[in-house]
Amino acid sequence: MTEVTDKVERAIARFDRVTRQLDQRDGPVREAAKRERQRLNADLAGRAKRVSVAVLVISILTILVGLFIPIGMFGFLAAVGLAVGIAALLAFTPAETRSIAAPATDLPNGEMVQRFDSYLYRARRALPPAAQGEVDAISSILPSLRQTLERVETLDPNAQDARRLMSIHLPGLIDRYTHVPAAFRNERDGEDKTVDERLIEGLSAGRSALRDISENLARADMLALETQGRFIQSRYGAEASKSGITDTVPEKDGSGATVDS
Repeated sequence: MTEVTDKVERAIARFDRVTRQLDQRDGPVREAAKRERQRLNADLAGRAKRVSVAVLVISILTILVGLFIPIGMFGFLAAVGLAVGIAALLAFTPAETRSIAAPATDLPNGEMVQRFDSYLYRARRALPPAAQGEVDAISSILPSLRQTLERVETLDPNAQDARRLMSIHLPGLIDRYTHVPAAFRNERDGEDKTVDERLIEGLSAGRSALRDISENLARADMLALETQGRFIQSRYGAEASKSGITDTVPEKDGSGATVDS
């Protein structure tokens, strides 16, 4: 009987793993992975561009020096070695965006959203399934939040709240969770809550705050559009009606002269 129970539990666990992997192919996880690939591709493209520029500069300098001073074979090999060394240094220097560190607090608004998105994607795997769901919900908010924050000044109150959440509060919550040994995560605190429950509550609160900020910024844009539209309508619509502009064609008599209606 025990063996049958163990087999059933293993089958259920395997089913849960398979369905979780299938679920991760769609929705916020897939979109977050797509954005992360785009960031990595942009980083690789930037590295390739820097390497090309460095090699081109060294080649031009070598040619210019060779026009005035014979460099010989050893000079040519030294130039090639220098180009290869600089290219390797630029190509293999670790990128800041590939680390799991939280976004720096002095980044521009749009770049901070991107770094926070990358941070969530990389930190997600260390969290329990329920917390991963909250992380996915936060990630789904970030594209629209970035679109609005990029047009907002850093000192805007909404931007300041969002920046603190993305660079300090939410990364601090996740980092503190990962510091707790797994053996202690099921212990309950003074309010009868486990470490996992505290993490989920904090992520949920952060998600709600970021969503509210994104909605507030979007409403401000909508209000600005409405105000501008009303101004144009009241200003130029009224002037057009006062000037008596009409779409009627003036009538003409048989001789071709215009006849006033």
